[in-house]
Amino acid sequence: MDQEQRLKQERDAIDGIDARILELLNARARHARTIGEIKGGGVVYRPEREAQVLARIKSLNGGPLSDETVAKLFREVMSACLALERPLTIAFLGPEGTFSQAAAIKHFGHAATTQACASIDEAFRAVEAGAADYVVAPVENSTEGAVGRTLDLMVNTPLRICGEVVLRIHHHLLRAAEGKQGINRVYSHAQSLAQCHEWLNKNLPADVARISVASNAEAARLASLDPDAAALAGDAAAERFGLFKLAQNVEDEPNNTTRFLVLGQQQTGVSGRDKTSLVLSASNRPGALHALVEPLARHAVSMTKFESRPSRTGLWEYLFFVDVEGHADEPGLQHALSELRAVAAFVKVLGSYPQAVL
Repeated sequence: MDQEQRLKQERDAIDGIDARILELLNARARHARTIGEIKGGGVVYRPEREAQVLARIKSLNGGPLSDETVAKLFREVMSACLALERPLTIAFLGPEGTFSQAAAIKHFGHAATTQACASIDEAFRAVEAGAADYVVAPVENSTEGAVGRTLDLMVNTPLRICGEVVLRIHHHLLRAAEGKQGINRVYSHAQSLAQCHEWLNKNLPADVARISVASNAEAARLASLDPDAAALAGDAAAERFGLFKLAQNVEDEPNNTTRFLVLGQQQTGVSGRDKTSLVLSASNRPGALHALVEPLARHAVSMTKFESRPSRTGLWEYLFFVDVEGHADEPGLQHALSELRAVAAFVKVLGSYPQAVL
């Protein structure tokens, strides 16, 4: 058999497989639509169910496609099927092209509608008021630590955490024209400027101003209008505003990663691999901080994060943001929470949700 015959044979096989895939995708979509009819207007997005589906798909994957690739494909399939029940609207820190939007798309797929907001506060309010279904907000970066505004908002919001997204962050030096000559200011979000501090020191003159703005996409927009400016932002912002990449991946830490939280009105069920986020405050007495963590240790609850934050209610008073493994409905964590409420001045369960994978 010559090369052309072999190629035709393989291509014919692919055509047949594509036809079967299309038939199965539509069969899946019909079942998803029927589920939506059975629910009759109830909650359409179930994070625990999606996490279980993706975990099962990965366990069945025999390659050559990687687990990550297979998960991305099925995320988009689930996104399209979910849209048949009811399209979701996801609020994020705008404008278009931010890493927050990229996180929203990674988690909900391209069939969801993303809604840009001027601030994290506005994104929270959109969901609280019912103008959007979920908000995706940055909560911590592996280089620069916690995003304080998101933590502050979670203390008082009625929204609950129902998911998390982990996104590898790559910053590029962007400009409307090619070449670094004549740059006298660089726009970016304050955290991004900090994440690229050493690179900027080594590669741009000391007198180039570093100007903090609300988001990386806003920085790209400003740079697109200013011939003497550059911006630190990602691929989506570069594409949206038509900017040249003068340098790529300029973050100081190659594994620079940001964690985002997904918040909505619902409580999430047990997925089997969950995390629970809490906010606590301790009474002002000796041993109070030990009393907060002791019930967790005694009930074998693994703590993955412990972050202090000024409470804003009194001088030198603090709130403690804690992440633990497990779901709040599981017996061990239930017992620990019951004991915590007896010793802590304040306890709020921010939500239980499936753990993200990079």
